[in-house]
Amino acid sequence: MMKPAGDELRPDGGQETSGYPRQEQLIDVRRVDRPDAVVVAVSGAVDVLTAPRLRSALAVALENLDGRPVVVDLVDVRFFGSPGLRALAESTEQAATKPGFEPLRVVVDSNRPVLRPIELTGYDAILALYDDVEEAVSGNPLH
Repeated sequence: MMKPAGDELRPDGGQETSGYPRQEQLIDVRRVDRPDAVVVAVSGAVDVLTAPRLRSALAVALENLDGRPVVVDLVDVRFFGSPGLRALAESTEQAATKPGFEPLRVVVDSNRPVLRPIELTGYDAILALYDDVEEAVSGNPLH
């Protein structure tokens, strides 16, 4: 039996099914350049497939700071796996090499799928956590 040319395999090597979303449907990463901050807003699932997109967006944001903080809005993330944690850790290390270093400002609200892994790994000690974007931009952490 011959497969149509457009068929793709899932990352685990299985056949594509109608219930399995394409990678670009798993995550949405938007960058908003504000005069007072660079905001990277993420929604969806941050896992092994999508963490490279988050890492790339953060790397670009950190390269073009011009004295502004980087705010990572994770409020709309419904799954946050260890690859997402690694992306935040690597971005924090990258930020530390910049003049006028400031830690990443991470907006988590009470989003348990994101906050719990950050707390369990101790990353809450190295990341500045906030309840909303405006608090993160102002730099007054509540956590």
